[in-house]
Amino acid sequence: MTPLTYQHVFEPGTDPTTPPLLLLHGTGGDEHDLLPLGRALSPGSALLSPRGNVSERGAARFFARLGEGVFDPAEVSRRTHELADFIAAAAGHHGLDRRELIAVGLSNGANIAATLLQLRPESLHGAVLLRPMVVLDQPAAAGTLAGRRVLIASGNQDPIVPNDHPPRLAALLRAGGATVILHATAAGHGLATTDIAASKRFLSGK
Repeated sequence: MTPLTYQHVFEPGTDPTTPPLLLLHGTGGDEHDLLPLGRALSPGSALLSPRGNVSERGAARFFARLGEGVFDPAEVSRRTHELADFIAAAAGHHGLDRRELIAVGLSNGANIAATLLQLRPESLHGAVLLRPMVVLDQPAAAGTLAGRRVLIASGNQDPIVPNDHPPRLAALLRAGGATVILHATAAGHGLATTDIAASKRFLSGK
């Protein structure tokens, strides 16, 4: 069995009608950062929150970057498979059903949630992607995301994510059969209250 290779926090669920959440922090975060967000978005959900195991000048990330918005596809792919293997091991260890697991990712965490859907679709049932960009410019394989729902929440004043990236990412995921909802708000790279409301609606199935 694959060892639990990521430092992580697990909070058991208290409401079996809610989906388990995989919480993926942004650059410089850790395994505790998104726990309050996860509890707020879906009270009662089990929470699995790993810490990125790549260091960028001391800031934790899930994969390295060559510059702002510049990535090595081989590095991204390797780290994505590494995280997918951890998810499988952690699901078995903690008694989670991966068929119901929904990622909630912020920035770098949203990016690796998207590449999980592209490269290892069996890892997730869906995702809330908060401020993602296109990291791997390749469509998900046809049919691999059938039945999956994805929310892409972008800020139309985001200085980091180009405005064309959310619709491009949506197209890459729709190629695999995912249902993708695009939500844009008047904000930068940080989250706004409208992002929280949209994410809560999405997770409740509305």
